[in-house]
Amino acid sequence: MTEPDDAAARRAVPPVICYPNDTLPQPDLPLYAAARAGAAKVAEVLVPPRDAATFRAPAGHFFRITSVDGPQVGDLNLWNANDLTERFYSGKTRALHGTHIGVGERMWSSLPSLRPMATITADSLGWYGIDGFGGAVHDVIGTRCDPYTGNLLAGGQYHHCCHSNLTRALADEAGLPLHEAEPHVHDVLNVFMCTGFTRNTGQYFMKASPVRLGDYLEFFAEIDLLGALSACPGGDCSAQHSSDVAACYPLLIEVFAPAAGALEGWHSPARNGYDRSHGRGA
Repeated sequence: MTEPDDAAARRAVPPVICYPNDTLPQPDLPLYAAARAGAAKVAEVLVPPRDAATFRAPAGHFFRITSVDGPQVGDLNLWNANDLTERFYSGKTRALHGTHIGVGERMWSSLPSLRPMATITADSLGWYGIDGFGGAVHDVIGTRCDPYTGNLLAGGQYHHCCHSNLTRALADEAGLPLHEAEPHVHDVLNVFMCTGFTRNTGQYFMKASPVRLGDYLEFFAEIDLLGALSACPGGDCSAQHSSDVAACYPLLIEVFAPAAGALEGWHSPARNGYDRSHGRGA
C-alpha cells in the first residue's frame, strides 16, 4: 500500500468534538450534596463474588457501590423500574461524556427516552485520572464479559461471566424465564475497572484496578431505577476475566433516602422532547 504525498497533511487535520456537551442540562450537585448529608440508609445488598444481584433505587434516592473485602470490579446495568425497555445507553453516554465517567456526569437512557437515569455524585477513585498507558476507571467502552465471546475465542461453556450473572439476576427479579430476560441485559458501566485502548493497535485493554477496601462510587437516581450489578469473575482484572482463577470479592450496594423536603425544587427528568415524527409529520 502506497502512502499518498499528502498523508502527513491528512493526519494533521484537527479533530472536531462530535457532541459538544456545554448545552447539556447540568445536575444541581450542591442540592444533591445537601440532600445526601441528611439521607438515611434504607436498603443494602451484598453481591457475591462471580455472581450478580439486583437492587431498586427510587427517583430522588442515592445508591453507593463499595469494595468491601478486596480489589473487585463490577458490571452495572440500569433499567427504568417501571419499563425494562428504557435502559442504560452506554454508547450515547460515551459520546456525550467520554470513555470513562466521573462526578457530575450521567448515565443516559436508551432511545427514544434519552434522559438522565443516574448522576455520579461521589467517587473515591476520582484522583486516578488518566495514567501513562491511557488507562482510567469507570469505563463505558467495555461491553461486559459474556459466554458467547468466550466460546468463540476459546471454546467451552463458562456460566459465571457478567452477562450470564446479570441475566440470572434480572430473570429472578422480574419473574422472567432466562430467554426473555437476556435481551434486556445491555452494555454496562464498568465500575472500578481500569481500561483504555492501546496506542499502537487500538485494542481495548484492562489492567489492575486501583480499587481497594472501602473505595466507592455513588449515584443519584434521577428516575425510578432497577439495577443489577455483577461482581466480575476477573476480580480486579489484572490478568484475565471469565474464569475461576482470579481472586474475587463481594461488592456492597447501599440505598439512601433523603429527608422529606431535602430535594425541594428538583424534578425527575422528562423523557426526551423529540416528537418522533422522523420527517413524516407529527
